Amino acid sequence: MTKATQGNSVKIHYTGTLNDGSVFDSSEGCDPLEFKIGEGHVIPGFEDAVVGMSQGETKKVIITAEQAYGPHLSEMVVDVERTQLPEFITPEIGQILQLRRPDGRPVRVMITGISGSLITLDANHPMAGKDLTFDIQLMEIA
Repeated sequence: MTKATQGNSVKIHYTGTLNDGSVFDSSEGCDPLEFKIGEGHVIPGFEDAVVGMSQGETKKVIITAEQAYGPHLSEMVVDVERTQLPEFITPEIGQILQLRRPDGRPVRVMITGISGSLITLDANHPMAGKDLTFDIQLMEIA
């Protein structure tokens, strides 16, 4: 039976859960996720989990933060004065903003705190620092 290897295009169904069992993402009710192994379109641990699977096979895998979205880096969390945000923005915790780096590249940040005139912005990926569990079913290898 053919097994998924580097360079194969694969279609998979998956459900991702956190340590508390809450679902953070799933392909249930949607088309399978399709990607080419080795191109880096999914997190490294997810791609590694699919390698060696056969069509129709299911697997449960725990992917550490390091193999997912990396550790949560405190240097990517900053406090800014409310006056540094455009006036039309009413800051709310959980709100996503797109800012520009000094080199002009965009960066997404989440408002994680509001205290008086200070707004806390976090540029980490929302899943940074979290171990992720995936139930994977390989649907097709091409």
